[in-house]
Amino acid sequence: MTPETLLYAFTFPVLGVFLGLVYKGIDRRFSARLTSRIGPPIRQPFWDVGKLLLKETVVPENAVAWIFNAMPIVSFAASMTLLLYIPFGVLKAPLEGYGDLIVILYLLTLQSLAMAIGGFASGSPFSSVGAQREMVLMMSYEMPLATVIVGFAVLYRSFSLTTIASTPVWGVAGPLAAMGVLLLLVALLAVTPAELAKLPFDIAEAETEICEGMLAEYSGRNLALFYLSDAVRGFAMAALEVVLFFPFTLTSMLNLSLTGTAYYAVEALWFLFKVLAIYLLAITLVRTSFARFRIEQASRVFWVYVNIIALVGLALVWLGV
Repeated sequence: MTPETLLYAFTFPVLGVFLGLVYKGIDRRFSARLTSRIGPPIRQPFWDVGKLLLKETVVPENAVAWIFNAMPIVSFAASMTLLLYIPFGVLKAPLEGYGDLIVILYLLTLQSLAMAIGGFASGSPFSSVGAQREMVLMMSYEMPLATVIVGFAVLYRSFSLTTIASTPVWGVAGPLAAMGVLLLLVALLAVTPAELAKLPFDIAEAETEICEGMLAEYSGRNLALFYLSDAVRGFAMAALEVVLFFPFTLTSMLNLSLTGTAYYAVEALWFLFKVLAIYLLAITLVRTSFARFRIEQASRVFWVYVNIIALVGLALVWLGV
């Protein structure tokens, strides 16, 4: 590993928490503006986490205590590990080359599973219903997500995100394959709010129906860990989409001759800007524009429409290679 990569390995998970909370604050502020509200300040997520960490952690009487307390830690650890597989700007991921996309799919699934298991372990009927809904949703949106990953594996003959980021997909794919990649992008954008449990796919945490569902019995430190995990996962999901579909560097686009610290700083800011654009498009705009789906509606959307889009995209990529 290079010194830059080692520095990234130690600092980016911490930076990822900060960026996740900042993007969450921007998301809430932008959503409020779209609906003609003032909205909370961008720093509000930091206050929320601080308040939760100061509150008492309550374990329900009927809960399986060790599972109930372990699942927030598992979820947060999975989200932090996820960041180590995603290149940041022009820096390589510290764990690149170890089955990147396959492990990322596993870590994203692990976070959702941790929330579902924690809901089942709480002993609450609201949490159990939320966990059941989460399992149904997972079986619906994981298929198109896996199809997108297979499409890139077919195109690059590799699961390495660093390899994908170093050669933008639009320069590798021919005309037919490029059409397939565009369909894979549409499928991944559709999966994003479901993967992050945002409207219109926050069915497992519906406040007005099942009182936050899986999180109904969580409080204090445990709820803070789930909150941080959600923030980091949102940032990581948007960053993943940037690396897969828009890895263009600013210096190459504008023919800038930058070196050293200036080079890394400019590319880092450009990367964060792209992540913010994807975040607002795939998450904020969608959750502000749509009402919550019913569970059967969400399943139909993914099993029928999004799956078809992803499979047609995969077929076009395979034919165009």
